Amino acid sequence: MLRLFIKTIDRVGMALDLLKIFFEFGINIRAMEVGSGFAYFLIDKKRIDFKTLKERFMKEKDIKEVKLVDMLPQEEREKKIWAVLDAASEGILAVDKNGIITLMNPAAEKILNVKAKDAIGKKAAEILSPDIPMLKTIKTGEGYDNVEMVLKKDGSKSHYITSGRPILDEKGRPVGAVASLQDIEAVMALVHTFTRPAMITFEDILGESEKIKRVKEIAKIAAKGTSTVLIRGESGTGKELFARSIHMASPRKDKPFVAVNCAAIPDSLLESELFGYEEGAFTGAKKGGKQGLFKYADKGTLFLDEIGELSTHLQVKLLRVLQEGKIRRIGENEEIPVDVRIIAATNRNLEEMVRIGKFREDLYYRLNVIPIYIPPLRERKEDIPLLAYHFVEKLNKKLNKKIKGFSKSAMQKLLDYNWPGNVRELGNVIERAMNLCNEEYIDSEHIILRDEDIDREIAGITKKEELPCSLKEVVKKAEIEAIKDALNRSKSIRSAAKLLGVTHATLINKMKAYGIKHNKGKWQNL
Repeated sequence: MLRLFIKTIDRVGMALDLLKIFFEFGINIRAMEVGSGFAYFLIDKKRIDFKTLKERFMKEKDIKEVKLVDMLPQEEREKKIWAVLDAASEGILAVDKNGIITLMNPAAEKILNVKAKDAIGKKAAEILSPDIPMLKTIKTGEGYDNVEMVLKKDGSKSHYITSGRPILDEKGRPVGAVASLQDIEAVMALVHTFTRPAMITFEDILGESEKIKRVKEIAKIAAKGTSTVLIRGESGTGKELFARSIHMASPRKDKPFVAVNCAAIPDSLLESELFGYEEGAFTGAKKGGKQGLFKYADKGTLFLDEIGELSTHLQVKLLRVLQEGKIRRIGENEEIPVDVRIIAATNRNLEEMVRIGKFREDLYYRLNVIPIYIPPLRERKEDIPLLAYHFVEKLNKKLNKKIKGFSKSAMQKLLDYNWPGNVRELGNVIERAMNLCNEEYIDSEHIILRDEDIDREIAGITKKEELPCSLKEVVKKAEIEAIKDALNRSKSIRSAAKLLGVTHATLINKMKAYGIKHNKGKWQNL
């Protein structure tokens, strides 16, 4: 092949004159690109050499230059486009108006498990699936965004997110479509990168008591392995903080940490959230199905808080994951391998639940490989001053305060309290005190504890309100007020009954029952 660049004057008919010269020599033109004052040609080399051809062209007075080039502009543009397509991490797929595949880059080959040489020139509906959204786009001319697709063909499975746009002609009619594809694993990694919260480390768990130091030492050792951890402790002791710290100190720290509160999600919803579901598994299941949190946490850590609230049905499914390292989405027969470290937490007595049959014994032993017990705040009161000052420093920024600390009586009040709500309650009490304090130091009067001032106030309010003791009394009071109001607004009992929507006789009977007397448009108690 020869590639020629010919520079000419800009006039009408110039391109035709050039084509006539090629015709003289019987040269086959493979491609051409013509512009104002120039032309590029890709021709067969067999019939003539370049020197002879150039001499012929230069005899024409309107031709200024003839030379060989390495590439035609369109070839250069195409190579640049393919360089981009080859380097793209997203798959790119294009079809014409008939649904024939016209383009497939290497990333698309990998995502779809199909070689471009086997796909280009063939119908996408046959090679991939008749349900891919770009086939709808070439009919409607409408694009789509972030559609999750799962394709199964010839024993292989493709799971990806796709967005597509139509290719339109000058009249706005679709003549093809192009789509981008992102492998679901890459999407999940990207989501994790942008949604990952600021992670907690062991340095963020405050405490100088021997008990908390010992717990942190055990947790740091546990972090190095992959065994299941069961964190025990009362509500508010910081079980999730320890779970996050273990994850951040483990080899999995750069992978997702997914926290699930088993008590906060209904059982039917929790199963689909944890394990995911197949398309059409139940009414309302979205197209393409849904990834479960186990799959999202793959290679990372799944924290199951309030594990004691898990139903027996889900206990069985969780046990299988721990034993086999595989999950099965709702409505799907195929098992999916996952590599997830489980950290569970509870404030329940699991041993008692096992005894009475509410928690599976085999699951208990699978979870309780590395038990960690977090002591309540009342057992490490020496940590209260450190924690209290930490909360002050943190809340000064939030509340726009400049509180420096505590009076002796205030700190003593904190130390004397039993803290049933543990560290969470301490933070709550400190924030309340800071809102009430307009001085530099928090005093004892600013510290309101739930077992004294608050209970006293609640008891006083309840007594003052004199709440009715039964529904019957509530109805009686409401009827009396309604009858009095109607009588005051009416000239007669009959018009008052009409206003209330009852018969004259019914109103008279009610008035007698409640001791209400009507006198010239006014009511009186009998």
